[in-house]
Amino acid sequence: MTTTETPAFLYAQIPYRDAPAALRWLERAFGLTTTAEWPDDEGGIQHAEMRRGDAVFTVFTDRAGYDRAQPRGESVGLGLVFALGSPAEVDDIFRSAVAAGAEVVFAPTDTEWGNYRCRVRDLEGYEWTFGTYKPGEPQEWAGDDQVD
Repeated sequence: MTTTETPAFLYAQIPYRDAPAALRWLERAFGLTTTAEWPDDEGGIQHAEMRRGDAVFTVFTDRAGYDRAQPRGESVGLGLVFALGSPAEVDDIFRSAVAAGAEVVFAPTDTEWGNYRCRVRDLEGYEWTFGTYKPGEPQEWAGDDQVD
């Protein structure tokens, strides 16, 4: 018998206190598409799936009262990152997110490692980064403190 190895991929699951409202906000703010949505018996979401391109994550109603990471300085140090195709896409999502009420962590800017990115917090405090960096692809360091 032959077996075919399936490539692994990673997705996140995000609990929202008001998951139905979060789905609509994420669609509006970030241009995401809800591809599946199953309600629970209490008016919340048992399981929903959202995507943009090949990026997929799930959403559900937080009935357990999970802790949210709190900012230490400008960021909570934990969040979701979308790799986009161009700086223009980053700028477009940033404008859309701010118009939808996202809190700005940092506006679009270039980094030393070749990423053009922005970061915002959604209405329940989750951080979302949108940038051009593609993990696993060769990058050039543009900082002054490059190690030889």
